[in-house]
Amino acid sequence: MADMRACHKGVFGFLARQDLAFVFFVFMLLMRLLELYSWVLLAACIFVNLYAFGILDSRNQIVWKIGVFLERITEPVLAPVRRMLPMPGGMDFSPMVVLLIIQYVLQPGLVSLFRALMSH
Repeated sequence: MADMRACHKGVFGFLARQDLAFVFFVFMLLMRLLELYSWVLLAACIFVNLYAFGILDSRNQIVWKIGVFLERITEPVLAPVRRMLPMPGGMDFSPMVVLLIIQYVLQPGLVSLFRALMSH
């Protein structure tokens, strides 16, 4: 029992090799998910503009399903940001704000947390 406690002291103490591998796996998974969500958000913005300018036809079932999918994935994150931002001239800047938050707040914060966990 004493061996187990010496080997596994927790997150802010000495991390065992298995714990380091798990922390690295979780870090890489979260980074990839943020990267993937950034691409989905960009695709949703492109899709909305193509639809707004009449390039895509919403009567096409595949186009409609893609639009619904992108809206369901992005709207839970964009809606709270839209409520906080003004819409000058009807322009929606919420995707840009979310992308900036991902790039300059979430990803660097995740990297800092990972470095802090690895240094202890």
